[in-house]
Amino acid sequence: MADDPRSAPASTYRLQVRASFDLDAAAAVTGYLHDLGVDWAYLSPILQAASGSDHGYDVVDPTRVDADRGGPGGLSRFVAAARDAGLGILVDIVPNHQGVADPTENPWWWDVLTHGRASRHAHAFDIDWEHGAERVVLPVLGGTLDEVLGRGEIEVAPPEGDDDGFGTVRYYDLVLPLAPGTAPLRATTDRLAVRDVLERQHWRVTSWRRDAEELNYRRFFTVTSLAGVRVELPDVFAASHGEILRWVREGLVDGLRIDHPDGLADPGGYLDALTAAVAEARGAASTPAFPVYVEKILEPGEQLPGWWATDGTTGYDALGEIDRVLVDPAGAPALTALDERLRGGPVDWHDMIAGTKREIADTSQAAEVGRLIRCLPDAVRAHLGDDRARDAFAELLAAFPVYRAYLPAGRELLADAVAMASARRPDLADALVVLAELVADADAELSRRFMQTTGPVTAKGVEDRAFYRYTRLSSLTEVGGDPSWFALDVPGFHAAFTRRQGSWPHALTALTTHDTKRSEDVRARLSVLAEVPDRWAAALDALRATASTGDGPLDALLWQAVIGAWSDDPALPERLHAYAEKAAREGDVGTSWTDPDEAFEARVHGLVDAAFDAARPTVEALVADVVDAGRSNSLSAKLLQLAGPGVPDVYQGTELWDLSLVDPDNRRPVDVAGRRALLARLDDGWMPSVDDTGAAKLLVVSRTLRLRRARPDLFTRYTPLPVVGAASAHAVAFDRGGAIAVATRLPVGLAARGGWGDTAVLLPTGRWRDAFTGRELAGGAAPLAVILADLPVALLVAAD
Repeated sequence: MADDPRSAPASTYRLQVRASFDLDAAAAVTGYLHDLGVDWAYLSPILQAASGSDHGYDVVDPTRVDADRGGPGGLSRFVAAARDAGLGILVDIVPNHQGVADPTENPWWWDVLTHGRASRHAHAFDIDWEHGAERVVLPVLGGTLDEVLGRGEIEVAPPEGDDDGFGTVRYYDLVLPLAPGTAPLRATTDRLAVRDVLERQHWRVTSWRRDAEELNYRRFFTVTSLAGVRVELPDVFAASHGEILRWVREGLVDGLRIDHPDGLADPGGYLDALTAAVAEARGAASTPAFPVYVEKILEPGEQLPGWWATDGTTGYDALGEIDRVLVDPAGAPALTALDERLRGGPVDWHDMIAGTKREIADTSQAAEVGRLIRCLPDAVRAHLGDDRARDAFAELLAAFPVYRAYLPAGRELLADAVAMASARRPDLADALVVLAELVADADAELSRRFMQTTGPVTAKGVEDRAFYRYTRLSSLTEVGGDPSWFALDVPGFHAAFTRRQGSWPHALTALTTHDTKRSEDVRARLSVLAEVPDRWAAALDALRATASTGDGPLDALLWQAVIGAWSDDPALPERLHAYAEKAAREGDVGTSWTDPDEAFEARVHGLVDAAFDAARPTVEALVADVVDAGRSNSLSAKLLQLAGPGVPDVYQGTELWDLSLVDPDNRRPVDVAGRRALLARLDDGWMPSVDDTGAAKLLVVSRTLRLRRARPDLFTRYTPLPVVGAASAHAVAFDRGGAIAVATRLPVGLAARGGWGDTAVLLPTGRWRDAFTGRELAGGAAPLAVILADLPVALLVAAD
């Protein structure tokens, strides 16, 4: 797919569609997106999701467009508006799972709970029928069943009136179906009567605390309310993709983004099936090509499977490269020393994640490990014993170096995991070898299940635990990132972007998404701390003296969040309180989601309160010291993304400064009218300063996107350009085939040395014009003091 230049948009712009910003609201901004320079609008999931869902990833009915998001009429109106604005349309879809929190909303799940394995949808969900599951386990109770029954909290009732159902069970707001012939004669909460009815169902309720031990269906990571779907079965694929393929057939969409392909039994096979179905749906309309992007998390150095029918990833790999070229490697020793002082000694990142992944395998993924054990051949299971097999599986999962393998490809990853796990646990070496040999059989159920389990263990153990504990420089703890990889020099950056141009030139690139731990502008500001580590250490000591949780690394994380997100937003205190509580619970040090510690969380919230009271002068002084350099980093990062290889994706609102933290903070409403007004001023000739308005970023975004859309011929290759002179390490420059990007890096150090001096970039001959400022200059050794006199970035095109 990747070689046809028509197979990719020039750029995308992500819109978070929900009830408060439905498809009609999205239609109303299509004109603005065109004026901004956007090529394609990129919609979050729009299939029918659970009531009140703000994200749409909990699809409850894949056969229709979400009513609260505008329904099929809203989609038609959005498509018409997008076409009028000249926009292509990319839509996010969710093949891996469905939402089952409220069974009344999901007809497939309701039918399974009603009829059990006899349900026509029983095989659609990844329920462990093959290994003895007779009833679907639902961990939904607030206590044990005896406790709940003793309090009379469950009511069973017959069908009402002319209801064609079979009766229901009600537990507060949760309603469950009764199997045919099991309903009582009248509604009751009598303990014995209710227990008798419950014993005859195709499901079994238990305490929510028992999910890790008793769950018998695959879920999304640790979210019990998202049940895995078996799209590897042709009829399930057809049923769950019928509406999506209607969009394709009717020309309503031009491409798809695939959520969490690593959860699928066979991601490559799924992409092949999708490609064939799309081709059939399009019929004669086979050109231009139909791009498909995968939300595949690549570890540094890992390659996207080359045999997949995809145009590439959603761009976290590019994000890591861009961020790190803007981090000063000289700051690593001082920040490491500060981190060691805060935690009372050194910590190795890889040792930490081995531990956190093992924690996850032993707790929230224990049910999934139990399923792996049930997949073992009887003789092996008897030989090892369940306890030893569980121990060995957990170690193997903890040692797996990437999200998942795609066996038979990637057997070396399995060997590496065995070697690492054996070094940690030599007493399990023989068991690890036995299990790995079984996992290596790609045709076996055990192999498929193991590959579906490594991802959740990694995601929860690394991104949702270790990232909240490893706080040396939190801008580096981003999805797919390795924070022990501190910085990237300019030659390394050019090598990475050259590989991207050669291998996946039409993959998406991103700086902010709905899943990033903090927005691009927060990260850009925090990266400045690597240039001023002593200033940060002194400020942190003063801040901790004012308010502390008692945990040094968590204090560092929370105070970095305060510094990174600091603004005059009146909602900032509330936003920081929400972030701080989430961060503390995710890190699982001092408090947790399952067992919140009120006293510890009081200190967490006290720290946030102090930021707006006693610690405010210290916070504002530090922000004042780093804000300008942070904005320089923001503009540089944005230009490197927008002008670099791949298809740049702009997350909603980030064309201005956006100081958002982790979701749901990054799903706040966007002031489109304000952005439209600023864009109009720019188009009238206003040249903004790099100030609080963010108009300078809007200038960079709009001019670069417009150029990419209008002149794709200027973005066909990647050639590094040499920078010479005393300050040459502070610039990155490259030629995309006629469009030349120049960006500043390490701005604090640049200012300390007195600016650019005689530093110059070597340009091809001819006359060049900066698309941002209109300044013209001659080719050859062009002085950066002139090129970057107004902005820390420039985008040069031939003056004629």
